[in-house]
Amino acid sequence: MIRATQVRGQYRWAEAPADTVVLDFDDRHRRRMAMTGTRGLEFLLDLENAVALRGGDALVLEDGRLIEVVAAPEPLLEIRGADPLHLVRLAWHLGNRHLPTQIMGKGLRIRRDHVIEEMVRGLGARVIEIEAPFDPEGGAYAAPHAAHDHGHGHTGHHHAHDHHHDHAHHHHDHHHHGDHHHHHDEHCEHEHHHGDTHAHDHK
Repeated sequence: MIRATQVRGQYRWAEAPADTVVLDFDDRHRRRMAMTGTRGLEFLLDLENAVALRGGDALVLEDGRLIEVVAAPEPLLEIRGADPLHLVRLAWHLGNRHLPTQIMGKGLRIRRDHVIEEMVRGLGARVIEIEAPFDPEGGAYAAPHAAHDHGHGHTGHHHAHDHHHDHAHHHHDHHHHGDHHHHHDEHCEHEHHHGDTHAHDHK
Protein backbone atom coordinates (compact mmCIF):
# COMPACT_ATOMS: atom_id res chain seq x y z
CA MET A 1 0.00 0.00 0.00
CA ILE A 2 1.32 3.40 -0.97
CA ARG A 3 2.18 5.69 1.94
CA ALA A 4 1.52 9.36 2.62
CA THR A 5 4.59 10.60 4.45
CA GLN A 6 4.29 14.41 4.34
CA VAL A 7 1.74 17.14 4.89
CA ARG A 8 1.42 20.28 2.81
CA GLY A 9 -0.36 23.09 4.67
CA GLN A 10 -3.50 24.99 3.75
CA TYR A 11 -3.20 27.14 0.63
CA ARG A 12 0.33 25.88 -0.06
CA TRP A 13 -0.60 23.69 -2.98
CA ALA A 14 -2.49 24.27 -6.21
CA GLU A 15 -2.35 20.92 -8.06
CA ALA A 16 -5.52 18.89 -8.55
CA PRO A 17 -5.62 16.22 -5.80
CA ALA A 18 -5.65 12.53 -6.75
CA ASP A 19 -8.33 11.91 -4.11
CA THR A 20 -9.96 13.37 -1.01
CA VAL A 21 -10.31 12.08 2.56
CA VAL A 22 -13.11 13.33 4.80
CA LEU A 23 -11.91 13.10 8.40
CA ASP A 24 -13.43 14.06 11.74
CA PHE A 25 -11.43 15.83 14.44
CA ASP A 26 -10.01 12.63 15.99
CA ASP A 27 -8.87 11.19 12.65
CA ARG A 28 -7.19 14.49 11.76
CA HIS A 29 -4.69 13.96 14.57
CA ARG A 30 -3.02 10.67 13.69
CA ARG A 31 0.51 9.58 12.97
CA ARG A 32 -0.18 6.26 11.27
CA MET A 33 -3.52 5.08 9.91
CA ALA A 34 -4.88 3.26 6.85
CA MET A 35 -7.18 5.56 4.88
CA THR A 36 -9.43 5.33 1.84
CA GLY A 37 -10.25 8.34 -0.30
CA THR A 38 -13.76 9.21 -1.48
CA ARG A 39 -12.78 7.92 -4.96
CA GLY A 40 -11.47 4.66 -3.54
CA LEU A 41 -7.72 5.33 -3.39
CA GLU A 42 -6.29 3.35 -0.46
CA PHE A 43 -3.12 4.52 1.26
CA LEU A 44 -1.32 4.46 4.59
CA LEU A 45 -0.82 7.69 6.49
CA ASP A 46 2.70 7.24 7.88
CA LEU A 47 4.11 10.43 9.42
CA GLU A 48 7.12 10.85 11.70
CA ASN A 49 4.94 12.61 14.26
CA ALA A 50 1.22 13.12 14.64
CA VAL A 51 0.22 16.42 13.04
CA ALA A 52 -3.06 18.24 13.66
CA LEU A 53 -4.46 18.27 10.13
CA ARG A 54 -6.84 21.02 9.09
CA GLY A 55 -9.36 21.14 6.30
CA GLY A 56 -7.51 22.31 3.20
CA ASP A 57 -4.24 20.54 4.03
CA ALA A 58 -2.88 17.97 1.57
CA LEU A 59 -1.22 14.63 2.29
CA VAL A 60 1.70 13.94 -0.05
CA LEU A 61 1.96 10.37 -1.35
CA GLU A 62 5.34 8.77 -2.04
CA ASP A 63 4.81 9.21 -5.80
CA GLY A 64 4.11 12.94 -5.33
CA ARG A 65 0.34 12.84 -5.76
CA LEU A 66 -1.77 14.79 -3.27
CA ILE A 67 -4.74 13.75 -1.15
CA GLU A 68 -6.92 16.66 -0.06
CA VAL A 69 -8.04 16.72 3.59
CA VAL A 70 -11.65 17.76 4.20
CA ALA A 71 -12.88 18.31 7.77
CA ALA A 72 -16.05 16.27 8.28
CA PRO A 73 -19.11 17.95 9.82
CA GLU A 74 -19.69 16.79 13.39
CA PRO A 75 -22.50 17.31 15.94
CA LEU A 76 -21.42 20.42 17.85
CA LEU A 77 -22.78 22.97 20.29
CA GLU A 78 -22.33 26.65 19.49
CA ILE A 79 -22.29 28.66 22.72
CA ARG A 80 -23.23 32.34 22.56
CA GLY A 81 -22.70 34.90 25.31
CA ALA A 82 -24.58 38.11 26.11
CA ASP A 83 -21.46 40.23 25.43
CA PRO A 84 -17.70 39.73 24.91
CA LEU A 85 -16.98 39.62 28.65
CA HIS A 86 -19.64 36.95 29.17
CA LEU A 87 -18.12 34.94 26.32
CA VAL A 88 -14.65 35.16 27.87
CA ARG A 89 -16.07 33.91 31.16
CA LEU A 90 -17.75 30.98 29.38
CA ALA A 91 -14.48 30.21 27.57
CA TRP A 92 -12.68 30.15 30.92
CA HIS A 93 -15.12 27.56 32.29
CA LEU A 94 -14.64 25.37 29.21
CA GLY A 95 -10.86 25.76 29.36
CA ASN A 96 -10.88 24.88 33.03
CA ARG A 97 -12.35 21.50 32.04
CA HIS A 98 -9.73 21.00 29.31
CA LEU A 99 -12.42 20.73 26.63
CA PRO A 100 -11.29 21.15 23.02
CA THR A 101 -12.95 24.45 22.06
CA GLN A 102 -13.20 26.27 18.74
CA ILE A 103 -13.27 30.06 19.09
CA MET A 104 -15.52 31.78 16.55
CA GLY A 105 -16.28 35.45 15.98
CA LYS A 106 -19.58 35.29 17.86
CA GLY A 107 -19.31 32.19 19.98
CA LEU A 108 -17.55 29.02 21.08
CA ARG A 109 -17.96 25.56 19.59
CA ILE A 110 -17.52 22.28 21.42
CA ARG A 111 -18.56 18.71 20.75
CA ARG A 112 -22.07 17.98 21.96
CA ASP A 113 -22.05 17.18 25.66
CA HIS A 114 -25.29 17.34 27.67
CA VAL A 115 -23.53 17.92 30.99
CA ILE A 116 -21.54 20.87 29.64
CA GLU A 117 -24.63 22.18 27.83
CA GLU A 118 -26.50 22.35 31.15
CA MET A 119 -23.51 24.00 32.82
CA VAL A 120 -23.19 26.83 30.27
CA ARG A 121 -26.96 27.36 30.15
CA GLY A 122 -26.78 27.77 33.94
CA LEU A 123 -24.15 30.47 33.34
CA GLY A 124 -26.59 32.34 31.10
CA ALA A 125 -25.34 31.17 27.69
CA ARG A 126 -27.48 30.54 24.63
CA VAL A 127 -26.71 27.13 23.09
CA ILE A 128 -27.40 26.12 19.49
CA GLU A 129 -27.00 22.57 18.15
CA ILE A 130 -25.20 22.58 14.79
CA GLU A 131 -23.42 20.24 12.37
CA ALA A 132 -20.08 21.70 11.29
CA PRO A 133 -16.38 20.84 10.91
CA PHE A 134 -14.63 21.00 14.29
CA ASP A 135 -11.33 22.88 14.33
CA PRO A 136 -10.56 23.69 17.98
CA GLU A 137 -7.82 25.79 19.45
CA GLY A 138 -5.31 24.08 21.03
CA GLY A 139 -3.72 22.68 24.07
CA ALA A 140 -2.07 19.45 23.02
CA TYR A 141 -2.99 20.11 19.40
CA ALA A 142 -1.30 23.50 19.14
CA ALA A 143 2.31 22.32 19.30
CA PRO A 144 2.31 20.08 16.19
CA HIS A 145 0.51 22.77 14.19
CA ALA A 146 3.00 25.41 15.33
CA ALA A 147 5.79 23.16 14.05
CA HIS A 148 3.77 22.76 10.86
CA ASP A 149 3.74 26.56 10.39
CA HIS A 150 7.08 27.51 11.87
CA GLY A 151 6.97 31.23 11.05
CA HIS A 152 3.69 31.83 12.88
CA GLY A 153 4.75 29.72 15.83
CA HIS A 154 7.96 31.71 16.24
CA THR A 155 6.14 35.06 16.21
CA GLY A 156 3.63 33.80 18.75
CA HIS A 157 6.39 32.57 21.01
CA HIS A 158 8.20 35.89 20.90
CA HIS A 159 5.04 37.78 21.86
CA ALA A 160 4.30 35.35 24.68
CA HIS A 161 7.82 35.76 26.00
CA ASP A 162 7.53 39.56 26.14
CA HIS A 163 4.16 39.38 27.83
CA HIS A 164 5.41 36.88 30.37
CA HIS A 165 8.35 39.11 31.20
CA ASP A 166 6.13 42.16 31.83
CA HIS A 167 3.68 40.14 33.86
CA ALA A 168 6.38 38.50 35.94
CA HIS A 169 7.93 41.88 36.74
CA HIS A 170 4.62 43.35 37.83
CA HIS A 171 3.77 40.27 39.83
CA HIS A 172 7.10 40.40 41.59
CA ASP A 173 6.51 43.99 42.76
CA HIS A 174 3.01 43.20 43.93
CA HIS A 175 4.11 40.05 45.68
CA HIS A 176 6.85 41.86 47.54
CA HIS A 177 4.40 44.51 48.69
CA GLY A 178 1.98 41.81 49.78
CA ASP A 179 4.68 40.03 51.74
CA HIS A 180 5.38 43.16 53.74
CA HIS A 181 1.77 43.49 54.85
CA HIS A 182 1.38 39.80 55.46
CA HIS A 183 4.41 39.76 57.68
CA HIS A 184 3.07 42.73 59.63
CA ASP A 185 -0.37 41.13 60.10
CA GLU A 186 1.16 37.85 61.13
CA HIS A 187 3.32 39.61 63.67
CA CYS A 188 0.32 41.42 65.22
CA GLU A 189 -1.73 38.26 65.25
CA HIS A 190 1.09 36.37 66.89
CA GLU A 191 1.34 38.90 69.71
CA HIS A 192 -2.40 38.92 70.22
CA HIS A 193 -2.56 35.14 70.27
CA HIS A 194 0.33 34.97 72.68
CA GLY A 195 -1.44 37.43 74.97
CA ASP A 196 -4.62 35.31 74.99
CA THR A 197 -2.69 32.17 75.77
CA HIS A 198 -0.85 33.87 78.57
CA ALA A 199 -4.08 35.18 80.12
CA HIS A 200 -5.61 31.72 79.91
CA ASP A 201 -2.61 30.12 81.59
CA HIS A 202 -2.66 32.78 84.26
CA LYS A 203 -6.25 31.85 85.14
